[in-house]
Amino acid sequence: MGWPIWPIWIGKTSESVLIFSLRSVHLYFVLPNIGSAMLAIRLPAEVETRLETLAQATGRTKTFYAREAIIEYLGDLEDLYLAEQRVMDIRSGKTKTVPIGDVMKRYGMAG
Repeated sequence: MGWPIWPIWIGKTSESVLIFSLRSVHLYFVLPNIGSAMLAIRLPAEVETRLETLAQATGRTKTFYAREAIIEYLGDLEDLYLAEQRVMDIRSGKTKTVPIGDVMKRYGMAG
């Protein structure tokens, strides 16, 4: 990966590596239970400030909160993508729907 300009400061903790340049902040961190996966993200200045404030107020790292937010939100994004795919499949005729009454009968739930 090429740098927009050479880094001017590099910091490292047990959880993350921060690389600052004049144009951006790159945050690399290791995801839990996955091994050594690195990720670079660019954050708007306002988000970076909020993240820094939260980290300082709680004594946790910015990496901790970035990781937690991704882990929490990733499942929602996956669910949304799956739902959108199913709607497209139904509209295109690739998948058929089953009336709720039929599902309830099939599983012995009909009243």
